[in-house]
Amino acid sequence: MKLSFSRRAFIASAIALTAALSPVAALADKSNPDTLRVALLPDENAATLIQNAQPLKEYLAETLGKKVEIVVTTDYSSMIEAMRFGRIEIGYFGPFSYVLAKSRAPEIEAFAVGVEKGKPTYNSVLIATAGGPVKTLADVKGKSFGFGDQASTSSHLAPRAHLVKNGLVGNDDYKVVHLGTHDAVARAVQQGQIPAGALSEPILRNLIARGTIDASKIVELDLTAPIPNYPITMQGYLAPELKEKIRAAFLDLKEPEILQSFRVEGFEAASDSSYDVLRETAELLNLELAKMN
Repeated sequence: MKLSFSRRAFIASAIALTAALSPVAALADKSNPDTLRVALLPDENAATLIQNAQPLKEYLAETLGKKVEIVVTTDYSSMIEAMRFGRIEIGYFGPFSYVLAKSRAPEIEAFAVGVEKGKPTYNSVLIATAGGPVKTLADVKGKSFGFGDQASTSSHLAPRAHLVKNGLVGNDDYKVVHLGTHDAVARAVQQGQIPAGALSEPILRNLIARGTIDASKIVELDLTAPIPNYPITMQGYLAPELKEKIRAAFLDLKEPEILQSFRVEGFEAASDSSYDVLRETAELLNLELAKMN
């Protein structure tokens, strides 16, 4: 029996579609995409992050010979899920949000970490309203304390553990208030909407330098122990040659304007084991990684 042209075309199209949807073909398509989606942690205002990332976008497009799209998700959880389900290829995570992402998507790879003042670490700073009721950490007892996103390292995990070590347990000794982003915490403390809070110390310095925060309206209560810095990650399924190019693009990065947007002096190779301290801190706070949103 002879097939009509339309039927032959239909069968050929169906075969092509089946091949395209096969796991092997899908993997091949994902391994070397024409466009690389680079997600930045939404720890500040999204519009500001995207604007500051334009030099990075141009640098990566030129260096990698790819189209580059900068992505800022609505919150930490949505960025973790985007990495988990392959909706982004490269992600600039906070330390703890990386730990959460890695627990859900073990195949992702942390390949670079920011270096500041010669070290791949930074601190969280605990602040209070100048002239307000909180003068020392002990004064936090019985009051509200502002944190950023639940999955934030320096605006939740590290300072909350620091308070525990100083005898202050969240929702037992003080009221936990989540405000989403680091800059939201700083503004709320500055305006006296909450008496105290915590955020990344480099981000606070940057907010003061930009004039977003008036240093005279806040006081610094304490610094946490050093925290492993923000890692840059990529999908493990990317082609080896592409992964090597991406790795080199960040480790060889020298442009001051781009580095300033990351609040670092440069990048060095990252190791997953460097973030074990955060896994241990989560255990100290009785946080179950698999259940965190």
